[in-house]
Amino acid sequence: MTHARPAYRPGMRRRIGHIRDLAALLLRTGLLFAGGPRRIGRQLRALRRWGTTLAGLVASSAARSPSRLALIDDDGAVTFAELDERAARLAAGLPLPGPRPRVGVLCRNHRGMVETLVACSRRGAEVVLLNTGFGTGQLRAVLGELRPDLIVADTEFAPLLADVPLALRRTVRWTDRDPGLDAIVRSVPADDAADAPRRIQGRTIMLSSGTTGRPKGARRPPRPGLWPLASMTSRIPLRARQTMIIEAPLFHTWGYAALQMAWALRAPVVLHRRFDPERTLRAIASHRETAVFAVPVMLQRILDLAPEVRALYDTSSLRILALSGAALPGDLATRFMDEFGDRLYNVYGSTEVSWVSIATPRDLRLDPRTAGRPPRNTALEIRDAQGGRLGRGAIGQIFAANELLFEGYTGGEPMQVRDGLLATGDLGHIDERGLLFVAGRGDGVIVSGGENVVPRDVEDALLRMPEIHEVAVVGVPDDAWGQRLAAYVVLRSGARLEAEKVREYVRAHVARYAVPREVHFIPELPRNATGKVVHRWLAARPSRPAPEGRVEWPRPGRHAQAQQPPTAEAAS
Repeated sequence: MTHARPAYRPGMRRRIGHIRDLAALLLRTGLLFAGGPRRIGRQLRALRRWGTTLAGLVASSAARSPSRLALIDDDGAVTFAELDERAARLAAGLPLPGPRPRVGVLCRNHRGMVETLVACSRRGAEVVLLNTGFGTGQLRAVLGELRPDLIVADTEFAPLLADVPLALRRTVRWTDRDPGLDAIVRSVPADDAADAPRRIQGRTIMLSSGTTGRPKGARRPPRPGLWPLASMTSRIPLRARQTMIIEAPLFHTWGYAALQMAWALRAPVVLHRRFDPERTLRAIASHRETAVFAVPVMLQRILDLAPEVRALYDTSSLRILALSGAALPGDLATRFMDEFGDRLYNVYGSTEVSWVSIATPRDLRLDPRTAGRPPRNTALEIRDAQGGRLGRGAIGQIFAANELLFEGYTGGEPMQVRDGLLATGDLGHIDERGLLFVAGRGDGVIVSGGENVVPRDVEDALLRMPEIHEVAVVGVPDDAWGQRLAAYVVLRSGARLEAEKVREYVRAHVARYAVPREVHFIPELPRNATGKVVHRWLAARPSRPAPEGRVEWPRPGRHAQAQQPPTAEAAS
């Protein structure tokens, strides 16, 4: 059955557990002793005023540790006090109407985006985080539905916005050119910013990736509290003294959550406008203790660096590399840990349900494909199509609940909720050891000739072939079989492979009915801005024959639903 929103109301026993968790969080992470103790009163007053919003986290950190670094980006470093002051001025100067304005943010990872997010949090604005990989069609659809009063964007997206009707982009402020954010900050006196009244709680709207259709807006809770951090740190050893390098895009749930967790710990954040694997290694080597937040394709790009390049950087300061946003393919986890040590944590979740489970290095050593186990205060169940609970080993729909479930879709789309648990949209099973394994999207299982095929099983098998670097398996319509499997294969540099060898390998290592009838050798997989493979781009027929076996992706028109797949800058 479906409801307007899931209900997750902890009882008295759980509330007592929350108090224990909070005490454990303060001691375990070192948060209690990080910063001058004489400023605790001012810190608590700031939290009472602003709550655990981004504005509250920055204001309370500025009150407790004003000179502590809050942010390091391509333009230098900013302290919590400096960030708090600039955000306060920006909040007072942004041209926003009414008590609950709506702001669209189309930016890469840098201080301008961060200042905008904190300022909107102060102002009580509802923020729509726009995907930097959107094409004109997707951007137009999102803006048409959500109708922001203001758009804050990087100048590089001016051509994209120019293709959107004027009515949907009435007011735009640029982050990196005048008149822009700096001009607004300079125009507001410090006294005016300090005297600005506290606004109503704003909300953040995260957008689904849109890999299977139109992106949907999901409203996030305005005041997450510290209990989500307590849940995450029960499985990931984040500490207040670490430097948090956030390579995952901030418009994505994982990048945004990383920012919240870092500032809840009063930890400095390192941001880069575009992901570059060597620069990430350089950033790790530049700090004493580091935690990196990324998406799986970034891990692959780091391992793709030549061994002599990786050897240039001392990465012994790496304490955590936390991934989310897509499945870990093949033995990627094992290869990374063999190279960099057992520092890898894989978080499975979604825009709607936040986190579901976390795989620790120990879990990934047991099986590199696992999504791990639920952290504290997280419920996880596998259910069949009728809603019945399934036992260990049975594949079914994944349902979960925690303290940070979303509040509903902006378009009013229904959610599948059973007994207070929300469906993630994925299929999976829990094995006898209690480890969760995700098979893929519920609508992504391929039925060929009456047999159910999980594409990831075929992909994981093919990744064990030494010639194959990356692979994606999709289903395409077939008059005789209903669907047939198509494999899109990226070979390692200098490798050669025949399609029949691919089929023979799948027949021997997976099953006869899982053999792909089509095998395409392509230069790279088409990915969106968060590194997810976009299957509808794979399934699209090449626009014309390409030389030397290369597939050239179709180029949609100006108002198509997606841009040409951004393969060359995937996860930038």
